[in-house]
Amino acid sequence: MRSARSRASVLVSALLLATAFPWAPAHAGGATVKTSATASAAPTLAGRLAAVRTARSINYYPSNAAWSAMWTGFDATRIDADLKKAAALGADNVRVIVFPQAFGYPQPQRVYADRLQKFVGLADKHGMTVKLTLFDWWDGYSDAARSIAWAKAVIAPYASDPRVIAVELKNEFQPGDAAAVAWVRRLIPAVRAAAPTMPLTLSVDGATGSPGMAKIKKALAGTPLDYYDFHFYGASERALAEIRKAQAAVAPTPIVIGETGLSTAEDSEGEQAAFLARVFRAAREAQVGSVSPWTLTDFAAGAIPKNSSVSTKPAQYRFGLHRADGTPKLAATVVRDAWTRGATPNNVLDLSFEAATGNSPWRANLTRAGAATIVSGTARTGKQAVRFSGTGRTDAGLPSLLTSPITPVQAGHKWRAEAFARGASATGTTEITLSWFGADGEWIGQHSSNRLPAGTTSWTKLVVNATAPAGAAGVQLHLKSGDNKGTVWFDDVAVS
Repeated sequence: MRSARSRASVLVSALLLATAFPWAPAHAGGATVKTSATASAAPTLAGRLAAVRTARSINYYPSNAAWSAMWTGFDATRIDADLKKAAALGADNVRVIVFPQAFGYPQPQRVYADRLQKFVGLADKHGMTVKLTLFDWWDGYSDAARSIAWAKAVIAPYASDPRVIAVELKNEFQPGDAAAVAWVRRLIPAVRAAAPTMPLTLSVDGATGSPGMAKIKKALAGTPLDYYDFHFYGASERALAEIRKAQAAVAPTPIVIGETGLSTAEDSEGEQAAFLARVFRAAREAQVGSVSPWTLTDFAAGAIPKNSSVSTKPAQYRFGLHRADGTPKLAATVVRDAWTRGATPNNVLDLSFEAATGNSPWRANLTRAGAATIVSGTARTGKQAVRFSGTGRTDAGLPSLLTSPITPVQAGHKWRAEAFARGASATGTTEITLSWFGADGEWIGQHSSNRLPAGTTSWTKLVVNATAPAGAAGVQLHLKSGDNKGTVWFDDVAVS
């Protein structure tokens, strides 16, 4: 397959594309403007694929014009400012989605082709390459011939342009749709013939996951993809297990994590930051070199077109690393550190409870039996600690405050967690536990620390040492206090 992608075929295809599609960029008088694309050697498939596999990539729509509205209300000034912000985080690539309905089909309108060309130029200005995604909001699978013509027309100017490093033929492809499979089997060889050095991929959504990737690989055995784009929105404490499942499903073809994130409409900004830190750490452990957060910014009210099913879902507006007003969330710092320093430090876990409101990833559990509160004036160190007072229990257990570590869980690895606790007329059970979960989220068991003595006590270290049991893929650290008629405080947690 790849032996046919010779340098000669690249040059011939480029000439044919320029002839076939008259709106491909040209310069007055036949002069060539020396851009980063024309100044560089023609890209190779191997070179582009290597760039894809290590890309520090961000998913992007403007905060005020998401999905197709980005193109119908194209604002070059805003896009320029946003890409500058992405580059400051360390991004060197941006994924952008192109819509047949917006661009014109089956022949793209010149105005939209020019807007795409402008976008690629703005990305290049900020040192970023582009990944193009085609055919979102698309189910015209009976129209393969015109789909091919449209795809070729969109890709034509970039077949030998190093500023564009990959093409995703369909966003979140559904391998169980026979018509879709038949359509993409025709699309892949046609696009490949037109742009032999352009890596081609498909993505799958979080529900389809690794089983769907395996189905795609089997269905496309005769027209294989160059890499697979895995969208991960699952439990971040089990990210390593999910990534490895995805790798195994399509091996030896490489994967990237083309979308991942957590909405702050449903979780705290602190948990969003911890989610991304866990995914970056797990990807590094699995040797997946490209993780692409969804998305750069939140979306303002009305930014998502009303004809999109996601426009009525509040969570879809709040996945950004920045808020809609442009101010950064804690997640922006996590991504910048991962991209620029290769670091995902544990301090994002707020182990001493000093984080600003909303920036802590700790989550309350079994609150019907009592809820923890962050309080000042009683801390062991710093200014704040966690307090439980007047708690009970439920059939499921004791109330707790929980989080999961940044380091991914692997069976057989040793773990240690500790926290300091003190009581005032405390009763019942106060302890910390490590609760283990399997790859599908099933509870496996737990390890518990020594317990805080009843009564009024000084700060006492609670410690649990454990080995991750067979089948463990995730762990939760719980600070528990139940059946407690008095008061207990926790502070200065550590987990490794």
